[in-house]
Parts: sequence; C-alpha cells; structure tokens
Amino acid sequence: MLLSEPQTTPLDIGFRVAGVPVRISGLFWLGTVLIGWNICEFFAGGDRRGVLVYLAMWCAVVLGSILIHELGHALAFARFGQPARIELYHIGGLAIPEPRGRRRPLPPAARNQESAAGPFAQLLVAAAVILLLKGAGMVVPFPFASVGRALGFDEGRGFASRQALALFDFILYVNICWPVLNLIPVPPLDGGQMTREALETLGVRESGRIAAGVGMVAGGLVAFWALRQGDRWLAIMFAMLAVACFQELQRSPPWRRWN
Repeated sequence: MLLSEPQTTPLDIGFRVAGVPVRISGLFWLGTVLIGWNICEFFAGGDRRGVLVYLAMWCAVVLGSILIHELGHALAFARFGQPARIELYHIGGLAIPEPRGRRRPLPPAARNQESAAGPFAQLLVAAAVILLLKGAGMVVPFPFASVGRALGFDEGRGFASRQALALFDFILYVNICWPVLNLIPVPPLDGGQMTREALETLGVRESGRIAAGVGMVAGGLVAFWALRQGDRWLAIMFAMLAVACFQELQRSPPWRRWN
C-alpha cells in the first residue's frame, strides 16, 4: 500500500533492470520480514536457525515478485512513450513516471492498460510456475486449497524437501493472492485506479469521487472479512485504505451531474 514516493534512507539500494532505474528502500526489508515471519516460523517448525533460511527465501521471492509487478507498470508506461522509475519500500512499490518523455498525460484507456500490467505480469509468473510443476508431475501448492483440489493440483509427486515446498508455496502465494488483492477496486490499488480510469473512459465526470466511494465500501468489507478470518495485517491495511478513501471523499468537491 503506497500513497506517495518514499523518502531516501542510508540503506537504499539502486540498480537498473531492463533500462528502468530501481531503488529499494531499507524499509522494504523490514516490512517484508514482518509480513513473512509467521509463515516462515510455520515452515521452520520451531527451528530458530531454520527461520532465518525461510526468511531469506521469502524476502527473495517478495523482492522478485514485486519487482516483476512494477516492471509490468514501467514497461507499459514505456510502451506509451513515458519513461518511469521504480521505488520499492515496505511490502510494495511504485512505478513513477519521469517528467521527461510525453508532454501530454496518458489517456484513460492507456492508463487502464498500465494499471492492469502489474497484476497481469505476476499472474503470468504464477501460471508459468503451475505449468512447470504440472509438467513435471508435481503437486501444486495452490494458495486456495479448495480451488486447487477442484483443478487436480493436489495430484502428483511431493517435493523432495520442505525448503522446496516452501519456495513454490511462497512463489504462488505472492504471485496469486497479492495481485488478486491488488485488483480489488480500492484506490490507490491497481483495481481502484482501473475503476476510475474505466469511468473516465466512459466519460463519467465524477470518476475519482465514485472510485473513492466504491473503494471505501470495498475496503471496509475486505477489512471486516479479514478480521473474521484472523488476518490482522490484511484487516489493518484495508481499513486504512477505506479511511483514505473516506478522506478523499471529504476533500472532493460536492457531487455534480455526470450523466
């Protein structure tokens, strides 16, 4: 969940991927460890030294997955003649358009494609991993167990080690659950951006306000569901997003006719 460009820190790391500048904030690692601690403890089974091994695997998967997500956005920007850079911090990231390049803002339809490119890139990774595992006759640790059983993903050979199982579990969890959550219509998530941009494409003048209203309701419902499931991190995140949408509604001008 990112609302603004992160501040620089002494622990930042910078490099380029496919010509796109990338900066990883030191806060990225802290957020990633906090989110992944419980699942890594589960796989370690009480082995404190083993937790560090699983945490290293988890951080590598999260870094690679979010980088793929943001590269999807950045390359979509580039397709429309707008260079961008990538900033990673907490457990998320931003693809930020550079001031140079296009002189005119992207039209809504193009922005919609750009918003969809990040989640789509992650889902492509998940699909490739599933095909790889099924082709090798392995079980697929699909994050939604009932769906996995219905698709026959629980049939096949098991993994040779617990570390291998954890690695593929992490990859599929991060590259399926996270993009699906990101497509929920709550600004500033990609789903919320796509809702606003779709309304703009249809010529709806109050697109931002409508998207914020939808996001407030959707965010509140997801937060309530997550709380019922015992997922406090998810509940807190979507509650904060719902509040941010409410605040956006408060700042917006009064309703105008848009039909």
